[in-house]
Amino acid sequence: MKPLPPCWFRVLVLLCVCCWTARSNGQTQGPASAARQNGPSPDETPESAADPAPPPALTIDADRRGQPVSPFIYGQFIEHLGRCIYGGIWAEMLEDRKFYFPITPTYAPYGADGAGDRVFPVVEASPWEIIGADDSVTMDRMAPFVGEHSPHIAAGSGIRQHDLAMVKGQKYEGYLWVKTTAPGSSTVQVTLRGAPETWQFDVSGTAYAKHTFHFVADESTDRATLEIKTDKQPCWIGTVSLMPANHQAGMRADTLELLKQLDAPVYRWPGGNFVSGYDWKDGVGDRDRRPPRKNPAWTGVEHNDFGLDEFMAFCRILQTEPYIAVNSGLGGVTSAVEQLQYATGAADTPMGAWRAKNGHAEPYTVRWWGIGNEMYGNWQLGHMSLEEYVQKHNEFATAMRAENPAIQLVAVGDAGPWSEGMMQHCAEHMDLISEHFYRGDRPELASHVAQMAEAVRHKADAHRDYRQRFESLRGKDIRIALDEWNYWYGPHVFGELGTRYFLKDGLGIAGGLHEYVRQSDIMFMANYAQTVNVIGCIKTTKTAASLETTGLVLKLYRQHFGTLPLATTAPQPLDAAAALTADGRTLTIGVVNPTLQPHDLPLDLRGIALGPGGQAWQIAGNDPLAYNDPGQKPRVAIEEVPLSGPPRQLRVAPCSVTLFALPVAQP
Repeated sequence: MKPLPPCWFRVLVLLCVCCWTARSNGQTQGPASAARQNGPSPDETPESAADPAPPPALTIDADRRGQPVSPFIYGQFIEHLGRCIYGGIWAEMLEDRKFYFPITPTYAPYGADGAGDRVFPVVEASPWEIIGADDSVTMDRMAPFVGEHSPHIAAGSGIRQHDLAMVKGQKYEGYLWVKTTAPGSSTVQVTLRGAPETWQFDVSGTAYAKHTFHFVADESTDRATLEIKTDKQPCWIGTVSLMPANHQAGMRADTLELLKQLDAPVYRWPGGNFVSGYDWKDGVGDRDRRPPRKNPAWTGVEHNDFGLDEFMAFCRILQTEPYIAVNSGLGGVTSAVEQLQYATGAADTPMGAWRAKNGHAEPYTVRWWGIGNEMYGNWQLGHMSLEEYVQKHNEFATAMRAENPAIQLVAVGDAGPWSEGMMQHCAEHMDLISEHFYRGDRPELASHVAQMAEAVRHKADAHRDYRQRFESLRGKDIRIALDEWNYWYGPHVFGELGTRYFLKDGLGIAGGLHEYVRQSDIMFMANYAQTVNVIGCIKTTKTAASLETTGLVLKLYRQHFGTLPLATTAPQPLDAAAALTADGRTLTIGVVNPTLQPHDLPLDLRGIALGPGGQAWQIAGNDPLAYNDPGQKPRVAIEEVPLSGPPRQLRVAPCSVTLFALPVAQP
C-alpha cells in the first residue's frame, strides 16, 4: 500500500479526537450506547452508587400502529391422532366398540407404549375378554354388521371390557345391536360392575335389533367392567356403545366447557398427517355402520364415529368456523370436489342429497379449505416432488373453485425451497399459504421461551422476502396460515404424543402470540396444535379435563388482548406487545418475564394517555416446571392482579405472563 499524504494524517488525528470527545459525552450511537440507554450492562458499574441508573422503560408509541390483528391467530387444530378426538373430545367410553380387533382367548390389549402408569395406553389388540371357554367366542366374517367380522357368542358365554371409568352418581347410557338364530330366542344380559342395574333383553330372529340401557354409578372408579352375556341361544353382536348421559351430540361435556373458554374462532380438521390417507366417505352416514379402519398415519384404530357431520356439530356448539383439509396425498381431485359438494352443495346436487339423507338438509357454511398437509415431507402419505405437487395443487384448486367460487384455499407451504416454488407457480391458486413449526426443550429458561417468537418471525421474514423477489406475487396479499405451531417434547403421559406442558411453555406461547401481533401485516391465521391431549392445551383423563399452562395463555389473550397493535419496545429478556381494543378505549399490554426475578417497568407512553382504573391478570409461579393435571387442584391459574391507576410503572412477577388492560384517557 502507498503511504498516506501528510494532510490525510492530520485529518485522521482530528477525527480520532472528535470520536473520543463524543464517546466521553455519551453521544455515540453504537451498541455500547444502546446498552447504556437501557440501563447498565451486567459488567458495567454506575458512576455513582448514590445515583443509580433508572430501570429501563417499556416504551409504547401510539403514533406508530400496525395493521389490525386477525382474530384467526387464536385458531385451533384437531387431528385423528392418539386421544385428541377419541378419549378427548368424543364421549365414547368403550374401546373398539365395532370389533376391529378379533377377540381372542389371550387378553393383552395394550402395546409397547402400553399400560404402565399412562392415562391412555395405546390399544393394539382386542380390549374385549371372553367369558367362558376359549372357543366360545369366534369372529364371523359371513355377514358382518360392520367392518370385516362380528363376534359370535355361544350359548352361556359372553364378552366383557375392563378399565371403564365412572363418577359416583353420574348417569351413563348405551346400546347394543344384537341378533340370534331362528327360530330360537335368547336372553341377553348387560351389566356394569359399579352400578346396581342389570338389563335383560329378549332377542329373537336373524335381523339385528338395537337395545338401549342406562346405569347410574354407585361408586367412583376407573376399574368398572361392562359384561354382555347370552343364555339359551348363541348370538351375534353388531356394535356396542356407552357414554356419559350428559354428552352433547356425542361429545364430552367437560371438554366442551374448556373449549368454550378458549373461544377459538376457527378449527382445522381432520389433519395433519392423518388426512393424506383418509377417505372422508368412511365418516358419514349411520355411525354404527361406518367401517373401523387402521389409522393410516398413526397407531390405533380410526373408528369413524367422528366425521364431517360431527365436526360441523362440534363447530356449531362452539360457535366457531370450520377449516377442512382435503386429501391431496393418496386422495384425488374427484374425492375433494365431492367432499366440498357434500359440505356446501345444495340438496339437489348428488353429494348434497346424500348429506340431506343423513339428516342435514341445509348446506353447511365452510369458508376455509386446505389442500393437503405437509406434502413436502417424506413421512407424508402420497409425498411427491415439488414439481409434481405444484401441478396437483393447481388441479385441486381449479376444480374446487369451479364447484364453489366462494371458498378460500390454503396451500401447503414450508419456508425455503418448497414455499418459494409454491409462491412462484401456485400464487393464482391460493388465498393463504400454510406454514408449520414445532420446537423442543431448551435448558435455559429465557432461551426456551424466546424460540417461539423467533420461529414466528422466521416465517414472516421468509415470506416478506418472497414478496420482494417474485413477480408472481406482485399486487397480491397472500398471507400466512401458521396452522400447526407448538412445543413438542417429553414423554407421552396422555396417550400417543400426549406430552405435558409446563409454566415455561405457557410463557413461550405468550411470546409467540406477541410475535403474531408484531407481524399482523402478514400473519392471518394460526392454529395451535392439537388442542386436546395430543400436544394439546387441554388434557383429560377418562373422567376429568383441565387447561394446560398453554391453554391458560390462549384463553387469557383471546379474552382480553386488543386488536390494534402499537409499536412496543421492552428491555431484554422481557417480551412485550401492546394493542388497543377495537373501540380505542383500552390499552392492553402483554409482558412475558422469562426470569426468576420480579421486574418493575416504568411506562414510557407516547401519543396516548391513561385514565383511572385498570385490570391485570397474571399466570405466574416460582417453578418453571409447574403444571396442571386433570382431576387435581390447579398449580397454575389465571390470577387477577389489583391495580391502582393510572400506573406509572408495571410490576411483573417472576416466571410470568401478565396482561394489563388500562383505560385510555378520553378527550
